[in-house]
Amino acid sequence: MRKRLSLLLVPLLAAATVVSVGAPAAASPAKPFPARIALPNGFTPEGLTIGRGTTVYVGSVLDGAVWRGDLRTGRGSVLIPGTPGTAKAGMKLDRQGRLWTADFSGGGASVYDPGTGARLAHYQFTTDPNTLVNDLVITKRAIWFTDSARPVLYVVPLGPGNRLPASDAFRVLPLTGPGATPDAFNNGIVALPDGDLLVAQMLTGQLVRVDPRTGGSRLFDLGGYSVDRADGLVLRGRTLHVIRNLTNVVAVVRLNAGYTAGVVQRETTGPQLRSPATGDLLGSALYVVNGRFDVESTPSTDYDIVRLPA
Repeated sequence: MRKRLSLLLVPLLAAATVVSVGAPAAASPAKPFPARIALPNGFTPEGLTIGRGTTVYVGSVLDGAVWRGDLRTGRGSVLIPGTPGTAKAGMKLDRQGRLWTADFSGGGASVYDPGTGARLAHYQFTTDPNTLVNDLVITKRAIWFTDSARPVLYVVPLGPGNRLPASDAFRVLPLTGPGATPDAFNNGIVALPDGDLLVAQMLTGQLVRVDPRTGGSRLFDLGGYSVDRADGLVLRGRTLHVIRNLTNVVAVVRLNAGYTAGVVQRETTGPQLRSPATGDLLGSALYVVNGRFDVESTPSTDYDIVRLPA
């Protein structure tokens, strides 16, 4: 697993306050959120999502463990212990607060209680060993998953009242057009306001729009800019963050009114980015998780989450 991944992805001190007799005490300055949060050594992270308040969840692509932490304090612990032979990539929380995970080489997806870590449901999309269920996006009516090894999307429709459907209530949507380019490594996915889906192709350096009804696709116009090694996508309004792992770049793209094209406004890079895999937004900050895909994961390899200006 490690070899395959490496090939694909290469205080403030409180100020003393002088208080006059009878005068109200001045409020202490708020402690800033940490710019870096350490994950357990050897964790091998890939997916990240932010839940209620400042709670963050990170999944391991090595053994399927899930770490839960607090972006305000930087502290956390393993919520779901890892199991050898399993893996988790992308993850998201739905409107009911349930945690959905793309189970990578396991060929399926799982749903968990984010408080207890109990598994609520599992969907086995395929038993094909040549599959990588990589990322997901949650819409009002369904959850959509990319497969980096196959030109398809997996769709789990939500039942009435957003109830979880039966384990076999999913469908496979074949892709056509540029979304079906061989060896493109379809990866991150977001839902556009007009209803289409936007998918990152890590190895072609392109973004493609996908019609969720037909699976038909077309290229998204970036004006010649390549998003080589595009991994995670984060969308807020018309601002798209493209997290590019082995290039150690986060590209900020402004989308046009029709969501058919975008202009790169800036790139963020620096030593704090170490093969970033994906991220999520909280207020004016973008939190990204460093997958460190350019090194072999060992029990002593360090991993972290870093905070960037959004």
